[in-house]
Amino acid sequence: MAEKVAKAGVKREKGYLYFLDKNGNVARSVMARGRNQKGKQKQQVVAQTGVKRADGYLYFIDKDGDVARTKMVRGRKKKKR
Repeated sequence: MAEKVAKAGVKREKGYLYFLDKNGNVARSVMARGRNQKGKQKQQVVAQTGVKRADGYLYFIDKDGDVARTKMVRGRKKKKR
């Protein structure tokens, strides 16, 4: 289950990848499809959130456009045959 960390209210547009940048702000970049790179455009900051990251968590933009996090799962048990 994910917990909300910050409200951003980002409205998503098609053709963009939304992510948290190294400063903890919501940013977007044009998605490259095949060889279509569109001149290597830089990222745009969409919302200033300033989220401080904690170890062991995966941070993402949820369906409401807010910043959320969930505990990372590391190492799984092997299946018995």
